[in-house]
Amino acid sequence: MNIFRRLFRIGSAEANSLVDKLEDPIKMTEQGIRDLKSDLSKALEALAEVKALAIRARNDADADTEKAKDYEKKAILLLKRAEKGEISMEEADRLASECLVQKEAHIANAATNRANQQKFEANVNKLDANIKTLRSNVKKYEVELKTLKARAKVSKATKNINKQLADIDSTSTVSMLERMKEKVDQEEALAESYADIAGENTSIDQEIDKALDSGSAEVKAADSLAALKAKMGM
Repeated sequence: MNIFRRLFRIGSAEANSLVDKLEDPIKMTEQGIRDLKSDLSKALEALAEVKALAIRARNDADADTEKAKDYEKKAILLLKRAEKGEISMEEADRLASECLVQKEAHIANAATNRANQQKFEANVNKLDANIKTLRSNVKKYEVELKTLKARAKVSKATKNINKQLADIDSTSTVSMLERMKEKVDQEEALAESYADIAGENTSIDQEIDKALDSGSAEVKAADSLAALKAKMGM
């Protein structure tokens, strides 16, 4: 039985969809609050109707009580008029008896109406307690719904941010770092290669220059020596 009730509430929240997709906490809570407000409205109508019945029963009881008193007064007046000779005692007794019959009837009606009044007032108290509970539940669920919406918004935003961060770490950042590392390694290897080549060329040039510089120095030294000997007459 509960499953049918559950399916009915889900169908009211969002029609023409699968049950699993319908069970969204926010939509279910919103539908539940709408149901409670509908129940609250019906309970208020019932409370007004029962209160009206209680008021009517009280008024009828009061009216019957007054009529009973009035018939008793009439009976007394009839007997007094008979004592004064204004009407016959036989007629007074007959009419006074009728007044007392009506008095008892109204007393009985008043008692019935008083009992109905008490019953209706008891129903009013029960309905009033239920209405207070419904109102409290509506307020509580509205607060919970507000909190639930805020939590859902935050969790969705957090999920999206975390997903983006996860995607960046697993794809963009890591792959980009790998490409940069590979490129740097390649550039470093090329730089080292060019350095080796430059080193080889520089060594050959230095050897040639050294050889040339060394020869010219020896020639200069020999020429200077010969000039010095000639000057000395050797």
